[in-house]
Amino acid sequence: MASLSLRNIYKKYPGGVVAVSDFNLEIRDKEFIILVGPSGCGKSTTLRMVAGLEEISEGELYIGDRLVNDVAPKDRDIAMVFQNYALYPHMTVFENMAFGLKLRKVPKDEISRKVEEAARILNITALLDRKPKALSGGQRQRVALGRAIVREPQVFLLDEPLSNLDAKLRAQMRTEISKLHQKLGTTFIYVTHDQTEAMTMGDRIVVMKDGFIQQVDSPQNLYAYPVNLFVAGFMGSPQMNFINATLRKIDGKYTCEFGSEDTKTTRGRKFYVEIPDSKVDDAALEPLLDQQVILGVRPENIHDDEMHISAASTGIIETEVEITEMMGAETYLYLTCEGIPLTARVDPRSTARPQDTIKCVIDANKIHIFDAETEKTVIN
Repeated sequence: MASLSLRNIYKKYPGGVVAVSDFNLEIRDKEFIILVGPSGCGKSTTLRMVAGLEEISEGELYIGDRLVNDVAPKDRDIAMVFQNYALYPHMTVFENMAFGLKLRKVPKDEISRKVEEAARILNITALLDRKPKALSGGQRQRVALGRAIVREPQVFLLDEPLSNLDAKLRAQMRTEISKLHQKLGTTFIYVTHDQTEAMTMGDRIVVMKDGFIQQVDSPQNLYAYPVNLFVAGFMGSPQMNFINATLRKIDGKYTCEFGSEDTKTTRGRKFYVEIPDSKVDDAALEPLLDQQVILGVRPENIHDDEMHISAASTGIIETEVEITEMMGAETYLYLTCEGIPLTARVDPRSTARPQDTIKCVIDANKIHIFDAETEKTVIN
């Protein structure tokens, strides 16, 4: 098993295109690391550099204590699972899983033992004589995983392995891969653009944007303590609500003010969210007084029930309901407040219906504040 160390890694293409910039990450032995971000952020390129499929332009990559920049992919002791499975169509499942071992001249009886053991772990023993075309997407994914397992590598690299599966199967395979990681006790590096996969599977998540690391932390800390506007908006579904507001000091209390001025077309309303004393950081807030900030609030922290509204001393807003989505255990309300779009996750017993005007309350204890200019977090 192995730790990995990526030190000041860059990937530069001809024409001045920089796909990955100054990537620094220490990955512990047996850790499950997720690289997540939108398309084109450099996450797959980073994975391919670890695999040796892309050359590292600058920086150093260590697997264990060994510098592997110039080591061929086959000698890095890693196994990669691709998005499209990359199975040989003319071979059976057994032959696909055994192929890499045959190339290494592993004895036949050992090949059989390893393939059968991997098939048992993945519950595909009954499929060993089938060809890939006779398999479902989920079964093909298991075969691709099995082909990696039999290699017994130090590091597993998985590049969007679930993106071709339907939603239900994707959820099932997430669980299977997490179980597999625990069972094998190997280092996993997993690339996805799906933040739900990232939140549910990783020990730590690396959020990337435009080739740069934005934040590295546990799923819970990324969700609760994002370092900037991008991370706050990327992690969580539905995503965090962002409200352009002005930071004021009213009666000695820091307060976010938002809404509209009086015009001919609207009576104009201002709403106020007072920042609780427990969140106040004078050094961070004082320079932003009377300036625009971005107020962030997650959908589950906007409430439409009477209990929350009557108990609130701040953050009460008036909204128009545009759409309601019944999700079973909860309801999503898509709202507007003085032209500001908001999403709320509320109790399924909510009586709100489209075209209703309803009061809601923003939980001031759960707000985030971002600097409108730098987009960095001011208050979490």
